Amino acid sequence: MAETSEFRITGRKVLGFTVAAFSVIIGVNILMAYKAITTFPGLEVSNSYVASQTFDVERSAQLALGWTLTPEYDATAKELRLAFTDKAGYPAEVSSLSVLVGRTTEARQDVRPDFVRESGVFVAQVELPMGKWMMQVEAVAPDGTAFRQRINLTVRN
Repeated sequence: MAETSEFRITGRKVLGFTVAAFSVIIGVNILMAYKAITTFPGLEVSNSYVASQTFDVERSAQLALGWTLTPEYDATAKELRLAFTDKAGYPAEVSSLSVLVGRTTEARQDVRPDFVRESGVFVAQVELPMGKWMMQVEAVAPDGTAFRQRINLTVRN
């Protein structure tokens, strides 16, 4: 006669399975909360009330410039191009330019590329892996008017 092995579910086994399952769930939740806190600073401005006091004036001044910003990324050449045009469609005169390029969900890959003006277009060498990126562009006109724009950029290879 052959012996048959019998698998019996006991109270200890049920308790072990339950503790193991909830340990995995709680562990994953703790890991995700830690990653959320450590990878995204969460602040756009340090004091939103103070920023709101000048928002309408700054917005009106920026709209009066009439600038249009057209971004373009060439993944093969690893080149980011920003074309500022004025109301008439000609290259806009930009006194200074600061651009932050990063992921929308974390600050670890943030970079500030160095742009060079070539034929009315600002060009920077920067390697952006495939995916969704955002750019925070801050430019200043010769008269001191600030131009700020946040642009989402999707890189496809």
